[in-house]
Amino acid sequence: MAFWEVLLIGIALSMDAFAVGMTNGMTEPKMRLLKALCVAGMYALFQFLMPVLGYYCGYAFSSLVEKIAPWLSFGLLALIGGKMIFDFAAEKLGKKKTAERAEGGRAPCPAEGGRTKPLGAGKLFLQAVATSIDALAVGVTFLAAETTEGLPMHVSLCALVIGAVTFVLSLAAIFLGKKIGDRFSDKAELLGGVILLAIGIKILVEGLVA
Repeated sequence: MAFWEVLLIGIALSMDAFAVGMTNGMTEPKMRLLKALCVAGMYALFQFLMPVLGYYCGYAFSSLVEKIAPWLSFGLLALIGGKMIFDFAAEKLGKKKTAERAEGGRAPCPAEGGRTKPLGAGKLFLQAVATSIDALAVGVTFLAAETTEGLPMHVSLCALVIGAVTFVLSLAAIFLGKKIGDRFSDKAELLGGVILLAIGIKILVEGLVA
C-alpha cells in the first residue's frame, strides 16, 4: 500500500464527516472559528482513533464491525436528524398557534425566532462516532496490507493522515454550510435533518449490499 492510497482512503472516509460538518454550518451560521475548529477536530480525532482500534483488534473484530457498523451509524444519524426535523416541525407549529392567538399582531418572522440551536457536546460526540465507525474496518485493512504488501508508514501515522484530511475537509465544509445556511434561512434545520437521515440511509445501504 502506497502513501497516496492512504491519502485517498482518508478522503473517502471523510466524506460523511464533510456532509455532517456542512449541515452543522447550515444550522449554526454564526458558529465562531474556535468552535468550528473544535468540531472539525472532534471528527478528525475519531477518524484517527478508529483505524488504530480496528488495527489492534485484528481479524477477530472485523466480522463484528462489518455487521453492526452500518446499523449503528444509521441509528445515530437517524436519531440526530429525526430530532432536528421534529424540532423544526414543533417550532413551526408553535409559531402558527402563537400567530393565531395574537390579536392584531403579526406572525413572528422566521429569522427572528431563534431558528438555530447551537451544536452541543453530546450531539457532536454522536456525530463523530457515527461518521467514523466505518474506519474501524479500514484498520483491519491496514493489518492485512501490512502482512502482505506492507504499509508506507506505521499504522498510527496512516491514521494520522486520515485524521488530518478529515480535519481540513470538515472545517471547509462548516464554512461552506454557513454560507448556504444564510440563504436557506429558517429551513436550514429541516434541510440539515433530512441530510443526516440521507447519510445514515446511505451508510446502511452500502453496508448491507457490500
